[in-house]
Amino acid sequence: MVKSHYLYFLKHNLSARLLGKKRPLLAGFKITYRCNLKCRTCPFWKKDEIDIPYEKAIAVMDEFHKLGVRLLIFEGGEPFIWREKKHRFEDLVNYAKKRFYRVGVTTNGMLPLDSSADVLWVSLDGLKKSHDLNRGKSFDTIIENVVKSSHSKILANITITSLNHHEIDDAVKFLNPLVKGITIQFYYPFPNSEDLSLPVKDRINVLDKIIYLKRKGYKILDSVRALQDLKYNSWRCHDWLIANAEPNGKMNVGCYLKGRAAIGCENCGFAAHTEISLAYDWRAGAILSGKKVFDFKILDF
Repeated sequence: MVKSHYLYFLKHNLSARLLGKKRPLLAGFKITYRCNLKCRTCPFWKKDEIDIPYEKAIAVMDEFHKLGVRLLIFEGGEPFIWREKKHRFEDLVNYAKKRFYRVGVTTNGMLPLDSSADVLWVSLDGLKKSHDLNRGKSFDTIIENVVKSSHSKILANITITSLNHHEIDDAVKFLNPLVKGITIQFYYPFPNSEDLSLPVKDRINVLDKIIYLKRKGYKILDSVRALQDLKYNSWRCHDWLIANAEPNGKMNVGCYLKGRAAIGCENCGFAAHTEISLAYDWRAGAILSGKKVFDFKILDF
């Protein structure tokens, strides 16, 4: 079972290259639009409050698996507040762990970080002042929950915006001892919050700082190649490697923005797309980044 991870990834890559069978490998599953925060950078809490029913969620996960997905990330809204009658979020996690090699959760961290999911990404957008400007008063509660949690794989995810780009190096240094790793992405200019998007010149400066910190040994999990390519979005995007599902059960294969917003590749800052595309192209740093993020050990391969 363990070695099948490597064999599956290899077969998946070669069947796409040689046979044209392009199937998604990673999926993001929005199980609810409901949220206990109202972040400026997020358009989803503004949508109708929908929780996907349990049986439909199971069907979506089965379909993801059939499509080829082996890495699943629960998203929201806030996934931890999902519920339906007797079912709670952990019921979805438990089922997912039977179907996928690794299961992750993106959370705002406002609730206790208690889950059997393999990876928890906690959104922490800079230091207290800039974070709270975006998300509302929440920074202290999130840090407290991170510190209290006994989960073995908590990562901080920083969305870089015009509010926090000036302090990313300080934020990385602050978060470094609190989490197992740090990932970044750049804010995409969703309607009515375009002022949060970062100009190219500032993006380059921030990425140079992050690359420097990574080389100094800070726990930044993004590969250097991905960070370099994000400067001008010079990477070749294989968006078919990623699938997405909404709380109504609708599924898409391709760009995260598909069915959600106008797609402008020049503004892309979705580092996960960058990393998985580079891994498909056999970039060693991106492959190593994936192993670190999802805790695939050497023995797994």
